[in-house]
Amino acid sequence: MMNAIRINSFVRVGRNAMVLVALCIFGVGCGDDQDPEGAQELWNRVHTEKYQSWQRAPGFEMRRDSSAPHGGASEIFLNPTMADAVASGATTWPVGSLIVKDGYSGVESDASHVLVAAMEKRETGWYWAEWDADSGGEAMYSGNPSICTGCHESGRDFVRIWNP
Repeated sequence: MMNAIRINSFVRVGRNAMVLVALCIFGVGCGDDQDPEGAQELWNRVHTEKYQSWQRAPGFEMRRDSSAPHGGASEIFLNPTMADAVASGATTWPVGSLIVKDGYSGVESDASHVLVAAMEKRETGWYWAEWDADSGGEAMYSGNPSICTGCHESGRDFVRIWNP
């Protein structure tokens, strides 16, 4: 009986390890921090600019439930370049557009702030970064990670905020 329990535990641990390896291979379960210095610079810049004082994305005037992988609820902020483009009815976004999403554990006012995600339109395309909210700028993902681009490619110019 004891040997059967040991074998069962070994199989379970082995299966979990295989799942973790598969997630890492496909870029889902492991960080993809391609540009840690750039991510730190972006973190510093959005905090210096007090991004939470920027205009909120239309439809996100308040924290709202989210099915996205950025937390159970989110708040989305647009820098002036992005806000002006949205107001003009644009469907592609100009260089300099910056969107910051705060992810929370829920919509309640005392819900935990779990992460900060940002995407910035640059001359070379979108730059992505995602941090734990209390990381101080050490990114989990940055640069052009497939976990970001793979999900966002369905959006208008990679922005999924208003997808049906």
